[in-house]
Amino acid sequence: MDLSDARQQRFASLHDCFTRELVAGARPIDPRPEVMTSPCDAIVGSCGQVQGPQLFQAKSMGYSMRDLFGESQDIEPFLDGVYVTLRLTSAMYHRFHAPHDLEVEHVTYLSGDTWNVNPIALARIERLFCRNERAVLRMRLARGGHPIALVPVAAILVASIRLHFLDVLLHLRYRGAHEIGCRAGFAKGQEMGWFQHGSTILVFAPRGFVLCPGIETGAKIRMGQPLMALPATS
Repeated sequence: MDLSDARQQRFASLHDCFTRELVAGARPIDPRPEVMTSPCDAIVGSCGQVQGPQLFQAKSMGYSMRDLFGESQDIEPFLDGVYVTLRLTSAMYHRFHAPHDLEVEHVTYLSGDTWNVNPIALARIERLFCRNERAVLRMRLARGGHPIALVPVAAILVASIRLHFLDVLLHLRYRGAHEIGCRAGFAKGQEMGWFQHGSTILVFAPRGFVLCPGIETGAKIRMGQPLMALPATS
């Protein structure tokens, strides 16, 4: 674990260490308006084009976007679109940030299991992301009005997700509304929330978006680095 860029060097608990903040400027944000950046530090998992409503958690292990998003969500904007799976390891920085200037329009919380989401589990357990606790964040970019979605997926020891714009902690004992309408604006790179440990964030964009060079399975990426290019007409 590299704590050289952490705001503090001593912690009261492991939890405090895992949810640590960074010193200012530790993650430069790509300023280009035509680029959507990574919301977190991660290792890139499965990524590429959504095949209709189908995508992959591992080689030949597919699942449906409908199962991931839940029955209440409209998946039409992302059919045949682009997706990236971003896996956070336990040693990584666990906060996530806005990938572009945007507004959060709706959150769907889906309670579930807390299976480990490491590559071994993803290769063996079908529809793993669809089984675990997760939140579907529906957003709209300020540039071009494009809809995007972030899906933070909880995992073992990560049974809670904190979002700055909601005054609730989403976890397995949460008994509040699971459909949460909101209007929360964020600037590119602004912190949106964090996991209580480490897990996965899936990023979805419509047709016309393109993965940036170097975004492929196994690549390491840091928050603020280029992830997807917006359509040229934006």
